[in-house]
Amino acid sequence: MSSPALVRHPEDSMPATAIATAGPAPVVTPPAPPASFGTLALRWYRLNRAGLRATAIGIISLLAFLLVWHLLTTYRVVFFVRFTNVPSPLAVYASFTKAMHDPKFLMHILLSCRRIFIGFSLAAIIGVPLGLIMGRFKLVHEIIFPVAEVLRPIPAIAWVPMAIMLWPTNEQSIVFITFLGSFFPILVNTLHGMSLVDPVLVRAAQCLGARERSIFREVYFPASLPHIFTGLTVGMGVAWVSLIAAEMISGQYGIGYFTWEAYSLVQYADIALGMIAIGVLGLGSSLLIRGAGQLVMPWRST
Repeated sequence: MSSPALVRHPEDSMPATAIATAGPAPVVTPPAPPASFGTLALRWYRLNRAGLRATAIGIISLLAFLLVWHLLTTYRVVFFVRFTNVPSPLAVYASFTKAMHDPKFLMHILLSCRRIFIGFSLAAIIGVPLGLIMGRFKLVHEIIFPVAEVLRPIPAIAWVPMAIMLWPTNEQSIVFITFLGSFFPILVNTLHGMSLVDPVLVRAAQCLGARERSIFREVYFPASLPHIFTGLTVGMGVAWVSLIAAEMISGQYGIGYFTWEAYSLVQYADIALGMIAIGVLGLGSSLLIRGAGQLVMPWRST
């Protein structure tokens, strides 16, 4: 009688150590389904809720301002301030649509932007390094600071006659006045930033063997950047104020000259259009500087 055949399992031929270490087969998790559009939109809203709220409030504020402006000019309100000759928003909009088809108006804007760019760039290129050097070296500060403090309170409009005598053309004198308007805020804020640098950081860099150039690059300049960009923002606003004053007095082109010419010709809607254009251009310039600041200082955007 034959014995039954022995059935060998794969485990019979495996070593004991392999049997001991072998575990259950891994469970393959299927990939998660892609998020729906609604989920992504809700996630984006949660991340940008504060910015959307600020934007909504700003739009509502502007609409309320336009409504009040419209009511005051429609009913010719006279209450300490006279709105009898002030143009309505619709009249200003009509003037805007007309000006957009006029190449002369666009030339006024382009010339003003070019003057701002040249004057402000020169002020930043000179003011920031000079402020850093004055903040670091006491002798340089003692030599330059008294002169800067005497010249700083002089308004830009007071420089117009002197600028006309100093420079051979009106264009150069207007750029010079724009330069002066933005130079002093940049210089003073850079100095303020240098004065607030923690001396412990400077001594630590010196103990680690850093030279003067490295200390400037790694300690002073990064620590002063917030105040430098504050000075750039303030300087941009003052630059526009100085430019408009110079264009109204000695200019032949530019948005300031356009506004003053509209006043001389009793074109009230163009006066308001020039003022709004100045405000929009100034706002755009400040936003560009703030955007550059966020790129240079990403740690401050949180």
